[in-house]
Amino acid sequence: MTALGALLAGGCAASPAEVPIAQRIANAAPAVTVQAAGETAPVGTAAADAADDPAIWRNPADPAASLIVGTDKKAGVYVYGLDGKVRDFSDAGLVNNVDLRADVTIGGSRGILVAASDRNDPAAARIALFSLDPATARLTSLGKVEAGAGEAYGICLFRDAAGLYAFAVLKDGTINQVRLDLQGAAPTATIVRSMKLGTQSEGCAADERTGRLYVAEEDVGLWRFDAAAGGSTSLVRIAAADGRNIVADAEGVALAPIGDRGGYVVVSSQGDNAYTLYRLEDDSYVGRFRIAPGTFGSTEETDGIDLALGDFGPAYPGGLFVAQDGANAPAAQNFKLVPWSAIARALGLPD
Repeated sequence: MTALGALLAGGCAASPAEVPIAQRIANAAPAVTVQAAGETAPVGTAAADAADDPAIWRNPADPAASLIVGTDKKAGVYVYGLDGKVRDFSDAGLVNNVDLRADVTIGGSRGILVAASDRNDPAAARIALFSLDPATARLTSLGKVEAGAGEAYGICLFRDAAGLYAFAVLKDGTINQVRLDLQGAAPTATIVRSMKLGTQSEGCAADERTGRLYVAEEDVGLWRFDAAAGGSTSLVRIAAADGRNIVADAEGVALAPIGDRGGYVVVSSQGDNAYTLYRLEDDSYVGRFRIAPGTFGSTEETDGIDLALGDFGPAYPGGLFVAQDGANAPAAQNFKLVPWSAIARALGLPD
């Protein structure tokens, strides 16, 4: 366990999950409210904690035709349109988190790469790789690569001048940086280095402008690493899951890069159904928001999130935030869609 984890675990205080949600919200820092402007169809696994993590692909030629990839961690990977309708489903089994990158060379052609953390074998982490056809919204399996011993949990992609990588976050807090080679008929991978957090970790996101990796350790808080394969493995604490700005669990992580170094990192404060922002330049606290009840309902117990800035058509002109909804009763869990402009206005940020 990290020193911070030991500090927070000490004493006889009740765990965050044992504290009633109303008390967790009352003890937490204030949060502004926004409403969802859309939602996806429910995942296929009913009456279970199933929907988990989204990833957004922005269509530069036709922003309203952009796509959302999301996992049903009991069944596989979905592709949704911005209207929330299912465009495709890949029966990949137990896949937890997902990320994607456009303009990747796959077998000699440029395309969209989708990577999902594959936990079908809890003793052997793997990464399930797919190509996403933007015209048909169909996924094509490229195969799986090994990502280390242990249970796969979080995943995020990163590329720099040295290559294309996946950060495989294992359930025990191990973070394996995996170099991906997609040039051949089947993908191959090499673990180039490993880092370690003390306890269960999941959400991550990498900033390709600054070469920084952000990882959420669920009961401890948000950390930052050097993302370069040859970089330092030392870690920087951005924020603790202290019951104020982040209420454990700290779950999904997403980035809103602005300019050369600016923008925000967002983490799901799952314990009080909120989302917390920090500045990328200096890790300073910005504010918090919740998705409140409205036409498409609120969000509770959010696992994965994603955020992409830019034009996504008339409903999302400045950017799109997508959050897993852990309590979408009476239907199965799904994902809620929120305009970035609504979040920025609520927090008093430039949009």
